[in-house]
Amino acid sequence: MNTPTRDQVPSKDNASQPASPHQSESITIPEKSLMDCSLALALFVGSCLYLVPFYNYTTMFSDEGIFLQGAQRILQGQILYRDFFSLFTPGSFYGLALLFRIFGSSILVARAALIVYGGAFSVLTYLVARRVCTRLAGLVTACLATITCLPYYFMALHNWDSTLWAYVGLYCAVRSLESRQRAWPMLMGTFAAFTCLCEQPRGAGLVFGMGLGLVLIGWYRERRISINWRFLSTLTAGFAWPLVATFVYFGMQRSLQPMLADWFWPLKNYAAGNRAFYGQVLLPSSDLHMLLSGPLLAGLIAIFALAPCFIIPALPILAVGILAFGLFQLWRRRESQDVSSYYVLVSATLVGLLLSTLATGRPDLVHIMVQAPLFLLVLAWGLGGRGFQSPLLTALRPLAGTVITLSFAAFGLALLWAPLNARYILRTRRGDLKAAGPDAVLEELLARVRSGTRIYVYPNQPLYYYLAAADNPTRYDDLGPGVSTPEEFQEALLEVEKDRTPVVLFEPGYIQRLPVSRSSIPLTVMAARDFGAEYFPAHYKNCKTLNSGSQNAIFVLMVRKDLSCDGPF
Repeated sequence: MNTPTRDQVPSKDNASQPASPHQSESITIPEKSLMDCSLALALFVGSCLYLVPFYNYTTMFSDEGIFLQGAQRILQGQILYRDFFSLFTPGSFYGLALLFRIFGSSILVARAALIVYGGAFSVLTYLVARRVCTRLAGLVTACLATITCLPYYFMALHNWDSTLWAYVGLYCAVRSLESRQRAWPMLMGTFAAFTCLCEQPRGAGLVFGMGLGLVLIGWYRERRISINWRFLSTLTAGFAWPLVATFVYFGMQRSLQPMLADWFWPLKNYAAGNRAFYGQVLLPSSDLHMLLSGPLLAGLIAIFALAPCFIIPALPILAVGILAFGLFQLWRRRESQDVSSYYVLVSATLVGLLLSTLATGRPDLVHIMVQAPLFLLVLAWGLGGRGFQSPLLTALRPLAGTVITLSFAAFGLALLWAPLNARYILRTRRGDLKAAGPDAVLEELLARVRSGTRIYVYPNQPLYYYLAAADNPTRYDDLGPGVSTPEEFQEALLEVEKDRTPVVLFEPGYIQRLPVSRSSIPLTVMAARDFGAEYFPAHYKNCKTLNSGSQNAIFVLMVRKDLSCDGPF
């Protein structure tokens, strides 16, 4: 594979030479334009300001608590995998712990990082798209990314970390096509490794996609595959050092074997209770019934506003066709080699990310939306990409662009409505939050449980640990029926018994809520033995039944039978 080089970008040596027909559509380098750099800066600032209303808004979704509580455990001296379980690679945990160490342990610190991510997504979308798109198409797409992607799932999760590093890695790969500087392949490999260290499947998809794109470019541009050891060694070194550092660190902590076991744990356990079909919109049946049974005009408006839920999942599939188109152009040499190589590299990367999403068994809308900043590049190409020229497309672009922009804007306004209208303030020990209404469970914990007290939430809601500044006596912050093994449930309960944990929050109806959020719940999961329902009534007494509010779940506050319900604990 040859080092990707710049074929059509004018240089001092050939600037005075007449352009060939194939050079007329040469790639744009926005970093060399003051106007483009100014627009990128304006996009960053504007995107951050737009995301401010989401900064302290919460729906108390449990997944966010996994990483917040995990980072807090690390601050307390615990070692990931050795002292507590996680099926995720360590990047997001330790990155968040570093932020907490610098700025203080608060959910608002994690949310502030998300705002910066949103600004970065808009800038990267513009810079990567602008290379083959009009300025207007790049701007529109970057703005659509801002109002739809992060607002759809504004939570401090590994998904956004891995998407950011994947996008930066792709940007460095694109720069590697344009420059001979060794820094770009080094950074490309480094950020690909960071992606792997935040999320295994996405990292694997990124590496596969970028590798496929570079191999295809090397084949079609030179009609043969050769190896440029300088480029390859730099790329490999960039990819290797974060992984080597990770293995050395966990090896020194005597947690290498548990780390590898946890990394491979999802291959046996994750898919059973988490399957979904491609692009599935996870809505409760009551919401769907309300949408379909309402007035016709209201239904049409709702469908128009929900169109991005169908457009965005289609984009990575369209990338497959664009990959074929780019390869055909390279073979025919009908367009600039830079433009065709760009399409091959970027679309191959998007195809790799698509395959990794399918491989997890959870290609629902949430897992597609968290990668949407990358997938929206396909939309930018459709709105104003070079190489896609035809009288029909030229005629349709203005109308299609207007309709799509209005639909995305309606979708974005719907997402913005909830945080703008959230009036209830949740006072927590990790920062004050806005919510649609009170959370009786959290308020009871704050009133009865002192900071640092060991409590256990069964089967999962790790956000309560973090926001109440309470400790979990077990290795498992998150247990899921049909996902976690019976042995893990039993191990957690044995740790609770050994610790003589004073307070338990027990959700008896958890399994009945699963079909609301998961599409394929096997009968074996629904009929699974509920170890908590057997253990807690025998060792704890009921003190109060509480409604979690935004989660629409009922928890029972229980204390050990030798303790009084009055507290505090």
